[in-house]
Amino acid sequence: MPMTCASTPTVVRRTRVSEKTGLVRPDVTEADAALIARDCYGVDATATELGSNQDRNFVLVEPDGARSVLRIDNPVFGDEARDAQHAALDAYRAAGVVVPAVLPGLDGALTQRWRGFAVRRSEFAEGEALVDAGYLAPVVLAEFGTLAAASVTALAALEHPGLDRPQMWDMRVAAEQVRRLAPSISDAALRTAVVMAAEEATAALDPVCGRLPVQPIHGDLTDDNVTGRRGDDSRLHPHAVLDLGDLGLGWRVAELAVCVASMLHHEPERPLRTLETVTAFHADVPLSGDEALALWPLVVLRSALLVASGWRQLEIDGDNDYARERVAAEQAIFDAATSVPLVEATEIVRDAVGFGAAVPALPAHPAPELSMLLPDIDGRVVVVDPGVESDELGAGRWQASDAEAQLIDDAHARGARVAVMPYGVYRLTRTVVDSADAAATWPTETELHVAPGPSVRLLAPISGDLRTSDEAVLLSVDEHWEIELRGAHLEPTRTGGVDAGENIGRLAASFENRVITVGVRRKDAPSQPSDPASARRVAPERVAAWRRLTADPAPLLGLRSQAQHDEAGDELRRRERIFAEAQERYYERPPQIERGWRHHLVDTTGRSHIDMVNNVAGLGHGHPAVADAAARQLRRLATNSRFLFRDLAEYSERLLALMPEGSGLDTVLLVNSGSEAVDLGIRLAQAASGRRTVVALREAYHGWTMASDAVTTSAYDNPDALSTRPDWVHVADVPNRFRGTYRGEDTADRYLADLAADLDRLAAEGRDPAAFLSESVLGNAGGVVLPDGYLRGAYALIRDRGGLCIADEVQVGFGRMGTTFWGFEQSGVVPDIVTIAKPMGNGFPIGGVITSKRIADALSDQGHFFSSGGGSALSCRVGLAVLDAMVQDDLQRNAREVGSRLAEALRGLAQRHPLVGPVHGVGLYLGVELVRDRQTFEPAAAEAAAICERMRELGVIVLTTSERSNVLKIKPPLCLTAESADHAVAMLDRVLSEGW
Repeated sequence: MPMTCASTPTVVRRTRVSEKTGLVRPDVTEADAALIARDCYGVDATATELGSNQDRNFVLVEPDGARSVLRIDNPVFGDEARDAQHAALDAYRAAGVVVPAVLPGLDGALTQRWRGFAVRRSEFAEGEALVDAGYLAPVVLAEFGTLAAASVTALAALEHPGLDRPQMWDMRVAAEQVRRLAPSISDAALRTAVVMAAEEATAALDPVCGRLPVQPIHGDLTDDNVTGRRGDDSRLHPHAVLDLGDLGLGWRVAELAVCVASMLHHEPERPLRTLETVTAFHADVPLSGDEALALWPLVVLRSALLVASGWRQLEIDGDNDYARERVAAEQAIFDAATSVPLVEATEIVRDAVGFGAAVPALPAHPAPELSMLLPDIDGRVVVVDPGVESDELGAGRWQASDAEAQLIDDAHARGARVAVMPYGVYRLTRTVVDSADAAATWPTETELHVAPGPSVRLLAPISGDLRTSDEAVLLSVDEHWEIELRGAHLEPTRTGGVDAGENIGRLAASFENRVITVGVRRKDAPSQPSDPASARRVAPERVAAWRRLTADPAPLLGLRSQAQHDEAGDELRRRERIFAEAQERYYERPPQIERGWRHHLVDTTGRSHIDMVNNVAGLGHGHPAVADAAARQLRRLATNSRFLFRDLAEYSERLLALMPEGSGLDTVLLVNSGSEAVDLGIRLAQAASGRRTVVALREAYHGWTMASDAVTTSAYDNPDALSTRPDWVHVADVPNRFRGTYRGEDTADRYLADLAADLDRLAAEGRDPAAFLSESVLGNAGGVVLPDGYLRGAYALIRDRGGLCIADEVQVGFGRMGTTFWGFEQSGVVPDIVTIAKPMGNGFPIGGVITSKRIADALSDQGHFFSSGGGSALSCRVGLAVLDAMVQDDLQRNAREVGSRLAEALRGLAQRHPLVGPVHGVGLYLGVELVRDRQTFEPAAAEAAAICERMRELGVIVLTTSERSNVLKIKPPLCLTAESADHAVAMLDRVLSEGW
């Protein structure tokens, strides 16, 4: 016989927090839940249990598919707490925070009774679970911070007696709870780590905890208690707030700390990504200085409590599968929270929200000369530049294992007695390529490399208290700061109090270079591994803290500070102030790139990225032969093609020699860019044919000049492209075998039949074509190869009607195809006019048109042709250097071999990831088409953009193309190595596996 539901209160014992060591869930089954739904709510439904640590939750599904959630509270919670939750739900709704409503029972009460348990039924919050979402993008992390801010804002004015209740998840008692629950952790090493972390965090909180604002907070605003919805960008975004079981009074900043902690397991190896959450919260609810100090200690305490509580829950409720599954994630949160030393994490937080360092800065001291430290040094002091923009590290010199030693040797060879490797300069010499993680490039100390010679006295640069440790001399400056001198040849002679200028040791005589490492550190700075001959370093994401935990020794050494910080944000704001809105830019948060070498791009923090898109740099970035050729020519002559000089004919002959034998293409006209080349090619065709109409393919991009833009039909580049073409342009259907009107391999004849019909209509209108213009491979579509026989047939149709055929080789030519030098050779045709540009100058602006003398001479009827930069002495010399390097570096072969390897690996991804559709292209012009459905080919444009953002985080530069922006374009420098190609594919595999 069913139990009677009642809304009248029953007495429930309220357990003190100090007595609570874990809560066993109510003994309620799915069958019981279905019975409760019928008896208390008049609902016939099936019940399926949802996970919970201390309560029971079930999703109810009615015959018509309607869903709701049934919650059976643990008896430890009283009615006042439940009523407070209901009031909080009202406050949330009034503030615009999405929450599910509590549904009344048959008698109208929100809380029902069943066998002594308190029962509630709520709306089902539509959405996806965020807790298992894997990687979360920066924008999503920020949205959690915004949601946490909205939560504390909505609840700030809430008053209810049920809020003031003792409970174990109140962060004000978290340390006590960790101590009480830790014995349940059977792993001794983990137990020790949890207790030690909690004690350290508590000690950090003690000075400020009495000043932290207290108010009502959700208390458990985590990825497990927020449902997500897919946005237009395909990402899962936080939407509705669930489960107010931990609602109560607490520190306001604890709301943020709990939220931040729950973000950590989404990428535990990168805990500092959660600064996105912190800064978003701070933007809406500014943290006080005390709250900024307390935040990371609270994150650590929360993570410790999660681990201890999880183990205790299993101890008392071993059948709780939910708790068992969460233990691993909770430990991942703890490991991430404690992977960054507490003082360092706190300084990073304070920097992110605009507060100064937690301790006073090093007091200012008069700037002495270096001789104050090393009085016996007689000679030059040279500050060496190991940075990203160093002129001494060109031509890949920075990749040598002894690059720093070479810099030092060079300085000594120039007469330096001391070569200084400065503090705070991002070292290109420490950059690591083909890595998902940024290397430790920022030194926290200064290195003094003293040339071989006799012993040198060591004097105290300032007054302080001296002590020694191994090969280090430590000079305590005040209660916060100390100076460390370290070196294999360093021999301290005394300890105790010293005045500035007193002798404290010596640098021993040596026939080799001697190194003194000088560090100015806060005494609370975390310890770092040390090398007597090298400065300690940190990764770029940690620099914000170490600029506070250390100081530049330069003022103590009489040197000018060289210290750097990441200026990418400042540079972006500067650009946005002066650039037109129409100018394109890459990425939501672009890195500042100031160095390139081969197929690597290096940002100003020394972070290396694999360049998978810069087809302009066909040889690779920073090619020394091209740089040397340009420099020599600039020193010798800078003039234009009207003058007689050797290289113009030499370069033109070399270009013609690259054309197929017997092609009849014997004349070259040089310009500055691909747009100009296409523009000139159109003009030549119109002049030679005496006609105006140009047939161009849909979805193509050819340039930005008036004429090249007129034949650009890509809706991505111009949404109104098809409706705004001038009357002399006819747009023909694009023969895209994957997305065109006709799909499949044997589609050439159908596309050609349509083209023939177009040409017949044009003839009937008296508009026979002057030219047919097409990329030899559909580059703008992502490297889509034309159907076999299409280009041959199209050229025949055009020529039968007296028109000329123009091949746009700006992107696909110059060896990129691997198996052929030109794209048109893939189709076995020879065009009448070939337009070329991008890789011709390897970054220097060179473009050109190759045609027959007959066609070129037709231009003479329209006056003289001239381009100031096209065919100049400089551009010809650079062009020749590029052609020489292509042969010497064997780049066409590399494009064939590495391109084939890369394409095969990319196609392999399609077997594991449904989002990956066809892989287009040949050689090193490839495109990975991303689709939501392989049958309908629905484009995954938003996913493609999100994937590019995530790939950049992992050190791979890849971008989207095609009208639908759903193709990852892959057109790297032709020097791309197999190792870098493999790494790029591995990163794409990782991104597709983890979400974005």
